[in-house]
Amino acid sequence: MTLGNLKENFESLWDNLAEGWRHLRASASGALTSFKPGEKTNLPPVSEVDDSLYQTSRGWAMLGGNLFEDEDRLVARIEVPGMSKEDIEIEVREDTLVVSGEKHFEQESTQGRWRVMQCAYGSFRRVVPLPVPVKVDEARAAYTNGVLRVELPKAKPGKVKGVTIKVE
Repeated sequence: MTLGNLKENFESLWDNLAEGWRHLRASASGALTSFKPGEKTNLPPVSEVDDSLYQTSRGWAMLGGNLFEDEDRLVARIEVPGMSKEDIEIEVREDTLVVSGEKHFEQESTQGRWRVMQCAYGSFRRVVPLPVPVKVDEARAAYTNGVLRVELPKAKPGKVKGVTIKVE
């Protein structure tokens, strides 16, 4: 292998790696969600956690989602595990679906130490762009097994008003 071939192979590898990171960042950017601890979050202090990456100021988690469209409706499915439906709020604001809430930390015991803390806790806000106008008054939502499903019937083009949707 010549030096020219080695350089060409390295450049190709670098381009492929860079393209992979661009694709990952673009596809995950909406799902990467910031969690900011609030009064009710109840996180353990840093002194009780051995995980060097643990921080009480902010956490990050992937709240993956899908948006399906047919001729009559949009259906959003967003993964928000470890919560109760009472802790989730849903709003439609013009051309966006906004899911927010607060995920609370539950203490296992008062004895022992935390070795790994990878879950995010606190308040969050996840925004999903809507490609078409929807009938917000007819929207329905359900939360089952950690997945939030929001069904939004399509509306005729025009001014869309904002509304809060109750989770069933």
